[in-house]
Amino acid sequence: MAGQGKQANILTDTRVRTALRACDEHRYPLCDRAMVLLSVRAGLRAKEVAFLNWSMVTDAEGNVGEAIHLINKASKGKHGGRTIFLTPDLREALVALKASRSVDGNDRVIFGERTIEMSPTSVQVWFHRFYRSLGFEGASSHSGRRTFVTKLAKKIVEAGGSLKDVQELAGHASLSTTQRYIQGSNDAKRRVMGLI
Repeated sequence: MAGQGKQANILTDTRVRTALRACDEHRYPLCDRAMVLLSVRAGLRAKEVAFLNWSMVTDAEGNVGEAIHLINKASKGKHGGRTIFLTPDLREALVALKASRSVDGNDRVIFGERTIEMSPTSVQVWFHRFYRSLGFEGASSHSGRRTFVTKLAKKIVEAGGSLKDVQELAGHASLSTTQRYIQGSNDAKRRVMGLI
């Protein structure tokens, strides 16, 4: 796991694809794929991955909806709950996972090998071991979250939004916290200076 005070490494698109392919070789490929995508496509913390239940991702008919409706209790702090719209690949993974099991709305989305749910610590350990097995130095359960926030920050202006929208999607109490997650790009700095 990343050391105290050291930020987890961001995952490149190539590493995300490698991780997803590796999930296909696991004992529970659908669950593991969903766990990776909840991290990199929705930016969920280990606690949020662990506490996410099916009622937070399904509509009134019990079908996987278009968003995660994360409640405060499943998140960090008193106001960490938020709505995160699903990317097509994350939605597809959740649909496949739900179809593979008989689930109730209160059941956790992510399950362990020996139990029907995983603790936040178990999620952290799972990511640490998984990324280490792939040779991803400095990667942890927080790598997907940092990857998500950095990608959002790069794309939000194109979508007509601002860093405030990134802050809300990340569930951060302050904009300064969001800014600490974002990895800068020297190429982008060079390009923007050429536009001035």
